[in-house]
Amino acid sequence: MSLIQDTALALDSLAGAVQQPIQMATQEDTNLIQLLMKGGWIMWPIAFLFFLGLVIFIERYITIRKASRFDNGLMAQIKSNVMSGKLDAAVAVCRSSHTPLSRMLQKGLLRVGRPIKDIEGAIENVGKIEVSKLEKNINILGIIAGIAPMMGFVGTIFGVIQIFRDVEAVGGIDIGSVSGGLYVKMISSASGLTVGILAYIGYHILNMMVERLILRMETDAVEFIDLLDEPGA
Repeated sequence: MSLIQDTALALDSLAGAVQQPIQMATQEDTNLIQLLMKGGWIMWPIAFLFFLGLVIFIERYITIRKASRFDNGLMAQIKSNVMSGKLDAAVAVCRSSHTPLSRMLQKGLLRVGRPIKDIEGAIENVGKIEVSKLEKNINILGIIAGIAPMMGFVGTIFGVIQIFRDVEAVGGIDIGSVSGGLYVKMISSASGLTVGILAYIGYHILNMMVERLILRMETDAVEFIDLLDEPGA
């Protein structure tokens, strides 16, 4: 019987030890939310900008990463088929790849027989379309990076107005009359700057990913043109 009681006490202690950190974490989250809400109504548009930027970054990051997965054997298969005169097989290889590069090369293969300048122009036009698809909505992150700090500055102005209004209402300066306005001023400024910095970082990360992808596409496109321009091609 004593063993059962000891086991029950041990289980109760373990449950209490597990529950305490959970309660503390929940309390900290609640306190953080309450603190942010003291920033006033301006926190709602700042929060909207944060979630909008987060959604755009995640969606674009996944899209660009997917487009960046190059098949190392793609160019080798295309070169082998072109040198063998099997243009239909080369086009089939491009269609099965589903990448920006494969769509560029497919357009070039469909123009084989025309002057090299026409083939280069067709590949370049497709490349521009593919790049514009990859860059879709990235500029919105740049806009968020500029707007969010200004939203925080607007909150700062309203915080100062609230301080003067409260001081005028109580007829003097004390910590109670200025604390509310200071909360609005400091929290909104810090939130706006934080969202702006995160959006700025995300904007440049995505742009660097796109630039690396463009460089790879241009390199392979030049290799493809050189392949078609070879005397035996």
